[in-house]
Amino acid sequence: MSEHFSSRLRFTLIALASWILVACSSFDSATTRAVSVVTPYKMDIVQGNVVTKEQFVLIKPGMSRSQVRDVMGTALLTSVFHADRWDYIFTLKSQSAKNQQRKVTVYFKGDVVDHTEGDELPSEIEFVSTLKSWVPAGTQVPKLEASEDSLKKYPLPAEPAVADGPIAAAALAYPPLEPSVK
Repeated sequence: MSEHFSSRLRFTLIALASWILVACSSFDSATTRAVSVVTPYKMDIVQGNVVTKEQFVLIKPGMSRSQVRDVMGTALLTSVFHADRWDYIFTLKSQSAKNQQRKVTVYFKGDVVDHTEGDELPSEIEFVSTLKSWVPAGTQVPKLEASEDSLKKYPLPAEPAVADGPIAAAALAYPPLEPSVK
């Protein structure tokens, strides 16, 4: 390669690097202001079990662990060091709604509820109303109630032939989970 060509290439590379450095310094002022107007999307983070006031009042001393699980779901925290305590923790971190954090603790003596402790909990309606900011503007949220007239178009299920109780009747209304062997 000739000396003239290599010195010219070196000069071009130095000029290009200088131009990039100058461009980067101007990026800090005007472009930063323009970019700061646009905020990145932050995903809503929901962790734990939502426990409402209606659920919490159902938990009474003397209830079994399975009854508590049926009402409130599986506890977020169970510890081998605190086997007689279940912690239900709920957190919601959102860009569009107010951040929320609640804790409910159920204490057991043996396999039955001894007592409970918890934060001030919202009712189900209050909790859902805090989530309205998640719904895009102009979206119509459907009413989740069926009128008597709308239910009349659906026929009532036929009574089972053998009904020894509500559980037997419910079991007859569903198809078997496994095919019968012949």
